[in-house]
Amino acid sequence: MKKILLLVIPLLLHTAAMARPKPSLTAADSVAMRKAAYKVFADSVNATFRYQQGHVVLPGGIGELTVPQGFRYLDSAQSRRVLVQLWDNPNQESLGMLFPTGKGPMDEMAWAYSIDYDNMGHVDDDADDIKYDELLEEMQNDTREGNADREKAGYAPIYLLGWASNPYYDKDTHALHWAKSLRFGSSPDTVLNYNVRLLGRKGVLVLNAIGEPSQIGEIKASIPGLLAGTTFTKGQQYLDFDSSIDQVAAYSIGGLVAGKVLAKVGLFAVVLKFWKLGLLALAGAWASVKRFFGFGAKE
Repeated sequence: MKKILLLVIPLLLHTAAMARPKPSLTAADSVAMRKAAYKVFADSVNATFRYQQGHVVLPGGIGELTVPQGFRYLDSAQSRRVLVQLWDNPNQESLGMLFPTGKGPMDEMAWAYSIDYDNMGHVDDDADDIKYDELLEEMQNDTREGNADREKAGYAPIYLLGWASNPYYDKDTHALHWAKSLRFGSSPDTVLNYNVRLLGRKGVLVLNAIGEPSQIGEIKASIPGLLAGTTFTKGQQYLDFDSSIDQVAAYSIGGLVAGKVLAKVGLFAVVLKFWKLGLLALAGAWASVKRFFGFGAKE
């Protein structure tokens, strides 16, 4: 009898323990679990990319890049995967991207330069004649008018809040840069879009940095190294312009800042998708995590 009791008592204790209700998860627990799951997901995706350092010849041979210290270069094919598959842009092409060392496309606080080339022609220097306050008002009106087309294309409307950094043109290096504060749709968050343009003989190298307003100091600090390491190839530089055979661009420096040529629907979608990934509470990001781990509804 004593042996039977010794066997039965542990069984009863185990059954009683199993019968106790499990503590319910708090909202903080749920957020922590989602963050942990997303980090595993993000780390696994980031690990699939292969970066380059040192000297890089940009696709098409239009320019060359010495990767600045503290950065790493992602080639054109991998950058297209980031822009189209991860950041949900419609067939966005790129000459490559520059990511700060230690940060990948899926990290919350990552920011990056996207690199592109627009063969719009030779851009005239009208920097001394531009009134940037008036230009900002014009840009805000153009942005509002373009929102109808954006929404028809399935993208959130854009609200241009103002300059995050006033436009500046360096006549010696023929480099132009400025920053805009943007807001998308009903989101209360402000997005920073830092634009850098290198003027060449027949077009413009486009380098856009996307980050949070709090990162503007970090981005600004990186610009001297970026400009020092990015050049057009021999014969394609700004001073190589030949008025007898080369085409002049339809827009001058003021037009570049206003985005008359480069304001494509997909360009701003890069910004939008980038920050969707950073907001873990959004259903789309959580759905991606669930699909990765194999639970929840499949699409």
